[in-house]
Amino acid sequence: MKVAIIHDQLQEFGGAERVLVSLKKIFPETDIYTSFYNPQTLGIHRDNFEGWNIKTSWAEKVPFLKRLYSPLRFITPLIWESLDLKDYDLVISSSGSYMCKGIITRPETLHICYLHHPPRYLYYYETAVEWQKYWPIKIYGNLINHNLRLWDYLSSQRVDYFIANSQETKKRVEKFYRRDAQVIYPPVEIPQELDLRSSILDVRDYYLTVSRLARAKHVDILIEAANKHGFKLKIVGSGRDEKYLRSIAGPNVELLGAVDDKEKADLYKNSKAFLFSAVDEEFGIAPIEAMGYGLPVIAYSDGGLKETVNEGKNGYLFNEFNKDSLIKKIKELENLSSEEYQKMSHAARQSAEQYSEEKFKEKILNFVNHARTSRS
Repeated sequence: MKVAIIHDQLQEFGGAERVLVSLKKIFPETDIYTSFYNPQTLGIHRDNFEGWNIKTSWAEKVPFLKRLYSPLRFITPLIWESLDLKDYDLVISSSGSYMCKGIITRPETLHICYLHHPPRYLYYYETAVEWQKYWPIKIYGNLINHNLRLWDYLSSQRVDYFIANSQETKKRVEKFYRRDAQVIYPPVEIPQELDLRSSILDVRDYYLTVSRLARAKHVDILIEAANKHGFKLKIVGSGRDEKYLRSIAGPNVELLGAVDDKEKADLYKNSKAFLFSAVDEEFGIAPIEAMGYGLPVIAYSDGGLKETVNEGKNGYLFNEFNKDSLIKKIKELENLSSEEYQKMSHAARQSAEQYSEEKFKEKILNFVNHARTSRS
């Protein structure tokens, strides 16, 4: 069986790229197709893709296009429909904002889409950039988005089977594409061995978040809460909002930028809890990664986080989108006894173990085998 994996683009490293790396491990001989590949912008994660057979689209050769791909997204259908995939028996599209599921395959080729999310900018979800703020951009965006919505729906009908990364995404597949999807949660990298006996709340003096510094992640809410309540907050990640976030951060807030895996593991091990305030998050890998280290998660009650954070068990959900609602939950955590905190720490670890790479591999292979059998 000759396999190809199609991925939106390789210019940053986030949850979708972690899934891609895991898919490559499951199908090690596969070819990778993507619109743009920019190792320089992948930073410390570029080594993940060394030795891969990565084939880029014609758009990669157009000057400046990989920087302007968002405002020029009307070319997206041309990119994906131009790929030559006739030699493959199985094609897996790892699809999100750039809609690589829009590829065209032979009728006998099995096309499975692992959907991270439908494009947020097409369906009025919050995006990294507030593009509707300026009326000329709003008019332009709405014009091209109308046609892209039509194409997004039509191209989704080419997919043989959908896999959704959460129940939240499954609902969106049903709503926007009128298609069914099976949920297979993404794999999360967690430590194999962890001594939770050292999970003592009193000796931990900071809270942690790991996130892209983009508008929809709302790290500003976390900073505002830290400024008001006075707790120490460490922020791992980079992004277009970094300058602004640094400008509002108090002396007890530390923005660390990108860190390597060892430093991130140490940060997880020594923090009180993981804070998360993203809006419309389809799944949220970073909170599960934190749970793998026995960290309770305090997250905004929205999207896929309602599937993974159980109130009072492995963390807390704050219901009002403001710093005071978050602070209220932080106070609840800080009022726990040592025994209660350890119990929550153990529950967090047990929750994370449901999302291991081994279970992801098993479920993906079972799904592929069932899909192939159903079509034969």
